[in-house]
Amino acid sequence: MIVQPPAGGAADAPHFVIAMHQHTAFAGSLAADFGNDTFAGLEPAEPMQYIVDHHDAGWAGLDASAPQNPATGLPYNLTATPLAQIVATSAASPQFNETHHPFSGVISSMHTYGLYCGRYGLSDKIFLDLIGDDMRPEVDAMLEAEESRQHRLKQHLASDCSGLADEDVIFNAYKQLQFFDTLSLYFHMTPQGERGAAEFHNVPRAVGDDVTISVTERSGAVYEVDPYPFSADGLEVATEGRYLAPQPPDTDLAPVLAATPVDTQTVHLIRA
Repeated sequence: MIVQPPAGGAADAPHFVIAMHQHTAFAGSLAADFGNDTFAGLEPAEPMQYIVDHHDAGWAGLDASAPQNPATGLPYNLTATPLAQIVATSAASPQFNETHHPFSGVISSMHTYGLYCGRYGLSDKIFLDLIGDDMRPEVDAMLEAEESRQHRLKQHLASDCSGLADEDVIFNAYKQLQFFDTLSLYFHMTPQGERGAAEFHNVPRAVGDDVTISVTERSGAVYEVDPYPFSADGLEVATEGRYLAPQPPDTDLAPVLAATPVDTQTVHLIRA
């Protein structure tokens, strides 16, 4: 889950709790509107839309159980989730997506692998370097299995002569997913009014043609995007979640969250 703190950061105030399927639904809304006269849309469209919509599907069981972080009284935030639980979700997401389409599976596996390994050179944050000796063999085995999965699925794509096994096409799709994911995290990890400006590098306009997109927060949940990659001029996108205050120690948060009404946060993306 993603646990967004309240504006001002008061620890005892309600936090906006976003399940990963709600995070990926927001990313999917961005993907569905991606593309215009300057930016090429998703390719291949349907398998790519599916993987964006489900890129964190492996979190479903963990989100449903909503284990409580004893330090906060809330569910574990994405970045504070115990590593053993994260590793389990890492393999589950590609397994889920490859059953839909081999291309979806390849991109999902690359997403998992890239999160540990600097997003294939697109990021200088190497999560793998922070993993202790106790968990390193398990993580290494998981990453090796993902490399094998990618090789197997690429062979499958090559056999159908669709052109989807082309490494440039695959990496272009991977970079598109990273944009939708990281832009979604920009909105989900930080409350409105505190997001400020951010840059998103290596966003494809076309295969082999990447740009940096800047996003600048304005008042009223309005965000200027430059260059603007979406088809709708003035795109409105909503995130579902639940506002939850910290609960007493040892609270079973799953029924508490289930009984909490779903709320929304809406943002408006405009041309700079």
